[in-house]
Amino acid sequence: MYNRIQEYAILKSATIRIAMEVLEKNMKGIVLLIDDNKILLGTIVDGDIRRALLCGYTLDANVLHCANTNFTSVNQFVGRAEVLDIMKARLFQHMPIVDEYGKLLGIHLLKELIGTVERQNVAIIMAGGKGTRLLPLTETLPKPMLSVAGRPILERIILHLLGFGIKKIYISINYLGHKIKDYFQNGSSFGCQIEYIEEEFSMGTSGALSLLQERPKLPFVILNGDLLTQVNIDAMLHNHHKENNMVTIGAREYQHTIPFGVIEAQDSKVIELIEKPTFSRFINTGIYILSPSALDFVPHKQKSNMPDIIDQILKNSHRVGLYHIEEDWIDIGQHQQLKQARGE
Repeated sequence: MYNRIQEYAILKSATIRIAMEVLEKNMKGIVLLIDDNKILLGTIVDGDIRRALLCGYTLDANVLHCANTNFTSVNQFVGRAEVLDIMKARLFQHMPIVDEYGKLLGIHLLKELIGTVERQNVAIIMAGGKGTRLLPLTETLPKPMLSVAGRPILERIILHLLGFGIKKIYISINYLGHKIKDYFQNGSSFGCQIEYIEEEFSMGTSGALSLLQERPKLPFVILNGDLLTQVNIDAMLHNHHKENNMVTIGAREYQHTIPFGVIEAQDSKVIELIEKPTFSRFINTGIYILSPSALDFVPHKQKSNMPDIIDQILKNSHRVGLYHIEEDWIDIGQHQQLKQARGE
């Protein structure tokens, strides 16, 4: 929805004839009118053009005579489900996407929201860990295969990726990996293509990347295999591209309240007394977007972790960005989090 602006947009200096030609070419029933700075000024559909012609305007008249300037748009952070609700409620077939300044970023199409447009980006799920903090549940079952609401965690991750059109998925496996392979096989029964990265030893949260037989051609998604999340993959990929990042880290705001009064002091002198202060920090969610060039920093067939790789990328002055995940997210690393995910 973000990479086809050129198929829909025309400048405000264009004619009604050009708008008709673009409508005919894109076959989606809408044209988006922008200025030289790509600020969205209006939308045009077939009915708008017919009304302008009936009012006496010619095909060579300026397109502003038929543009609908009272349009509805959403920003890039509005989730798929909410966009779909708005479009269904108002009987829209199209919904422009703009940033906070009104700059056109892309467009939602109802047909594509109901269905799914296949992406060429791939995803890699790290599912080789032992899950020792979840013993004894993980004695005979790898942690990503623990069930939440009747489905394995890993299956929920795969279905979430499929919802954003990602059909090729790599899964890194080690501990009890055969159980993951037996369940998902080649992915065809789930509507995707699954390939396995088999670790001969525990390679950390990034070491398995060095075992990829083929380097991805586009930015790719990495997720830890013990997550439940509703992160907007489309928006995160768009943010990665827009900010020209080598790595984008999915981050979530975490607040911690100290349950006591805190004293700010200098030597023996009290400066301030703060009652039960709350501190806020961004935490790493285990969800990343990597550009293919980031793989240059992964040591070959050695154990490595994503924070170490990112540290090397930063030391080499490449851009690492943060994407704020506001949607649901649970890292199921301990019994308490598993109970929370299961609603217990």
